[in-house]
Amino acid sequence: MNITRENIDELNAVVKVNIAKEDYSDKVENILKNYRKTANIPGFRKGHVPMGMVKKQYGKSVLVDEVNKMLQDALNKYLTEEKLDVLGNPLPKEQEGFDWDQDNYSFEFELGLSPQFEVNLETKKPITHYKIVAGDEMIENQIKEIQKQYGKLVSKNEVEEGDVVAGIFKNEEEAIDSQATLPLEKLKGKKNLDKFMGAKVGDTISLNTKDLFEDDHQLMEFLKVEHDKAHGLDIEVEFTISEINKQELAELDQDLFDKLFGKDQVKSVDELKDKIKEDAAKQFQQQSDQQLLNDVTESLIENNKFELPKDFLQKWIRTVGEKPLTEDEAKEEFEKSEQGLRFQLIEGKLINENNLQVKFEDLKSFTTDRIKEQMAQFGQLDPAEKELDDIAARVLSNEEEVKRLSEQLLNEKLLTFYKANIKLEEKEVTYEDFVKEIYK
Repeated sequence: MNITRENIDELNAVVKVNIAKEDYSDKVENILKNYRKTANIPGFRKGHVPMGMVKKQYGKSVLVDEVNKMLQDALNKYLTEEKLDVLGNPLPKEQEGFDWDQDNYSFEFELGLSPQFEVNLETKKPITHYKIVAGDEMIENQIKEIQKQYGKLVSKNEVEEGDVVAGIFKNEEEAIDSQATLPLEKLKGKKNLDKFMGAKVGDTISLNTKDLFEDDHQLMEFLKVEHDKAHGLDIEVEFTISEINKQELAELDQDLFDKLFGKDQVKSVDELKDKIKEDAAKQFQQQSDQQLLNDVTESLIENNKFELPKDFLQKWIRTVGEKPLTEDEAKEEFEKSEQGLRFQLIEGKLINENNLQVKFEDLKSFTTDRIKEQMAQFGQLDPAEKELDDIAARVLSNEEEVKRLSEQLLNEKLLTFYKANIKLEEKEVTYEDFVKEIYK
C-alpha cells in the first residue's frame, strides 16, 4: 500500500491511496475459507462447498468490504501520523470507469486543510465588562414583595384599590369554573379596576378576557385555561366575589430581618438594601459573564481574519445531511455556519496553546463543588468526603451531565483567560439599563 499527498494550495490537498493485490488477497482468502466452513448451500454438506462456488457467490462483496476497510484505516492513520488538521471529512473523488475486477486499486480524496494563523487578542478599544447591579426601584420593589410575603391579609367588606379578592371565574360555554385569589394590581387598565371599586362579597362582576391582564399567560393561572387558548382569548367571564382582603405589609423591624437572614445579621433598612443589592449582584453575574463571552467572541472573529477552503466545505456540506443538498443550498448553509466555524478554530487554538482543556480531575473537582453548593442550600454544610465522591461518580456516569458540566467548566476557564488577557473596561449598570443597552 502506498499513500501520497499533493498540496493544491495552503488550504486544499489531494491524498492518493494505492492498494495492491498483495495488500488484501490473504485477508479475503481467509474470510472466504471461513465462509466455506459455515455456508449452507443446497446439495452440499456444511464445510464441503466447493471453494469456486463460495468465491463466485461471496468473493466480490468480501473484496469490496475488505478493501474499503483497509482504505479507511489507512487514511485515518495517515492523517494522524502526518498531523494534518483537516476540516470536515475527506471527500472521495469520482473515478470514471472504476473496475473492481482489476487486481490493483487507486483512490483519491480531497482534503480541506485548517488555516494557519496566530490568534490576535488585541482590540481596537476595550471590551465592556458589565457589572450589573440592582437599581433603587428594583430594591424598593423587592422590599415591598418581602413585606407582602411576611405580611397578613385583613378581611374587609368593600373593595378598594390595592385589595386582594377571592372568588370564582365562570363561563359556561368555555367550561370555565375556576376558584381564584386575585390581587387587583394584576388587572390591566383603569376600566377593569373600576369595575371592582365598592363591590361587596356576593357581587358578580362581568369582565372581558381581552386585555384583562398585562400578559395573556395569566389567564392560565386565574381562569385555568390551556396555553394555546389563553393567547388572544376574547370572551366574557363573570367573577363572583367570595372574600375581600386588604394586604397589610409586614413591618421592617428586627423581627423581620432575623426571619430573613438570621439573628442580628441585618440590623437596619439600609443594611437590608445592601444585602438585597449584594444578593442581586451574585444573581446577575451569570448574565454579565455570558454577555462578556458573547462580546469577546464577536471581537475575536472580527480581529482574526483568515481564509477557509470554502469550495471544499460547501462540497462537503452537500454530502453530510440526511439528503444531498443543491449547490445553492450548500452555499447558504455554509454562510450561516461560517462565523461559528471561524470561532471554533480560534477557540480551539486558544485552548490548545494555553492548556485550557477540561481534564477529568478538573471536571470531578468542579462537579463536587457544584454538589456542595446544592447541599448547602438544604442545610448540609459539612458533607462527608465519601458521600460527595459517591454523588459525583453517579453524576459523571451520565453522558449528558458530563457534556453539560464540561461546557460550563470550559466557559469558566475561557472567562478567566479572557479577563486576564483581553483589555476590558468595567461598566456598572442597573439591570434595567443593561437590558436596554444590550437588547435595544
